Formats: sequence, C-alpha cells, structure tokens
Amino acid sequence: MTVYLDYAATTPLRKEVFDCYVTFLQQLGNPSSVHSSGQKVRRALEEARESLARSVDCNRNEVIFTSGGTESDNLAIKGLYWQRKAEDDKRNIIISAGTEHHAVIDPIEWLEKHDGAEILWLPVDSEGVIDLDFLATFLSEKADSVAVVTLMWANNETGVITDIPRVVEIAKQYGIPVHSDAIAAFGHLPLSFKDSGLAAMSISAHKIGGPVGAGALLVSRATKLVSLVHGGGQERGMRSGTMNAPVAKAFALAAEIAVNELEPEMQRLKKLRDYLVTEVQSIAPVAKHTGSKAQRMSHNAHFTFEGCSGDSLLFLLDQQGICVSTGSACQAGVNGPSHVLVAMGRSSRDAYGCLRMTLGQESTQEDIDLFLKALPAALEGALKAGLPS
Repeated sequence: MTVYLDYAATTPLRKEVFDCYVTFLQQLGNPSSVHSSGQKVRRALEEARESLARSVDCNRNEVIFTSGGTESDNLAIKGLYWQRKAEDDKRNIIISAGTEHHAVIDPIEWLEKHDGAEILWLPVDSEGVIDLDFLATFLSEKADSVAVVTLMWANNETGVITDIPRVVEIAKQYGIPVHSDAIAAFGHLPLSFKDSGLAAMSISAHKIGGPVGAGALLVSRATKLVSLVHGGGQERGMRSGTMNAPVAKAFALAAEIAVNELEPEMQRLKKLRDYLVTEVQSIAPVAKHTGSKAQRMSHNAHFTFEGCSGDSLLFLLDQQGICVSTGSACQAGVNGPSHVLVAMGRSSRDAYGCLRMTLGQESTQEDIDLFLKALPAALEGALKAGLPS
C-alpha cells in the first residue's frame, strides 16, 4: 500500500476533471478559427475563462492561460520589470525574498545577470515571516528605483503565509506593482484577486486536482507587461500561441470544485495536520516543527530532524511505501540544504534535515498512522547514516 503525503508537489487528477478533459479533447477546431468548429472550441475556452475568474474573484479579461506556474511567474516578473524599465530607466530594483520558489528566484537572478536588474532580498525571521516593516522603510527611501515587488502568498515548503494585502498596501503608496506566486495557496486558502490589489498573480492546476501543464497568470486590467512569447497576439497580446481549450476547461472545473470545498476541507485537513505534528514530536524528540508560531496553511507539516539528512529519511520512508518530500519537487535531485531554511537563518546542517508532509483530498488518518508507524525505523536509519560531509 502506498501512502501519499506529497500533495504540495502534485495532486491526483479528479475523476470529474479527467472526464471533462477527455470530452473536450475530442472537439475539433482551433479557437482562433472563424468557422463553426473553431468557434465552438472558442466558446468552451471562454466559458473556462469565466469559470476560473469566478473561482479567483477577478474579471474574465484578467485571466491569461499559460502552461503552468513557472511560465506564469516568468511572464509576470520579466514582463513587469521590462514594462517598468521601458517607462522609466531608473527603475531597476526587484524586491523579493530568499524563501521564494525557484520559479521566482531564477528569473530574478537571470534579470540581474542579463538585464541590469538589482535585487533586494527582504529579511526573513526564523519562523519564515518576511519583514514587511523593512519593506516599508526601504520604499520610503528608494521607491523611485523599484520596478516590481514579487512575494509568494504561501510558502510551498513550510506553509507559512505572507500578508499579501499589506504588501500591496505598502507598495501602492508609491505606485509599485506587486506580483504574487499564489500557486501553493490557491485552493488551500480563501483568495480574492480583486480584493488583493495585486498587479499579477500566478496559479496552477495540478496543485488542486487539475492536469499538469495548465496554469494562469491573473493580470489586472490596469496593468501592462511585456510578453515573453510573440506570435499571434492571443491572451491580450501577453501570451501568443494556440489556446488550449481542453486544458482550460479541466483547470476551471478543478478550481471550481476546490473553491467550493475549501472551508470544510481546510478544517478537516487542519485536524489531521495537527494530529500528525503532535505525534511526530512525541515519537521523535529531534524533530522541530517549522514555522509553528507563524500563520500557516492547514495542510502542511514541515519538520527538521537534527542530526540526519532529509534525503535519507525520504528514501527510507519510501522503502516502506510512504511518499513525502524534502521540499519543492521542482528541485528534486538537487543535493543541498533547503534554500528556504537557509534564508530563514538556519544553518546548512539543520537545512539538510528537513521533511515536508502535505495532505489533500484523499488523505485520511489511516495514512498518517501508517506514516507514524514507519517513521521510527526510518529515523533510526537516517540518524545512523548521519549528515553529508
């Protein structure tokens, strides 16, 4: 029996979403074609756009479909930076935090290397909370040089939530656009793009029971950005390419279901998560619960295990049929300490020993009990193996 506790990496495709996807895959027509077959597919695409807009509380014209969260982050960060730089060449500072996903960090560092950007990494405390007072002070002194602020709504590794409405409130005083990677948050927290005041927000389908390869960038109607991909001018001219109606329909349905089930599911998963945290700390005194004093997502439990490698724990648990992670699946196979924990001030030694358990729609207490049963032997083996030299 396999126990899956890695929902932050990807989620099972819901049956109704799969059925929807297959149905629309069989419709023939390019949504940009003017004949009846093409326009039938176009109607399906626009129905998906309207549905997704309701789920994220935005205008349908603000939904730009993409291939996933990484593309959405790149389009937002590079597109906003280039737009602002074109309007005012002095605006070359990008503000973010070292705890961001690499889909945010890497495009920022690419802009630093290739396009003259300067980066301000905001301080982060030991709980994973970003210092927004520092942000306010910095902007009061150097707002004229800032192009964009980009901060994730909830951390994909630790589950710690950032007060994005306050970030927007601070930046809005100076007319600075804010982008948020909400990929880990959407479908797990109540979100409203309209109320957030964000210039742009990234979301992804496969984190909420939808298909892999489906994402969206929400771009406010008042926001302009430079496109990464040029061609047919689709998606408000921001994302050229033949639009994928079947994927859009599947994404929209997954989002609708996730949002409709959000409140009871948050409560159910919080009970399971709290039980898991309590029992792990009872079984393993070396386990330290990450971000325990911060506001966190209800389905995420993140620990560091002193004196052993998270990779060793992961593989030993996997041998017993337990699927967990040490952090972002997008960085899987990268041998090194968690960059998120290092940014939080943890030593490399501590940052090697992290383990993340994330719950989802099919998670049960039996799953957690099987994990807890497997943990002692895995921990004993990992402690014997020790840390990388």
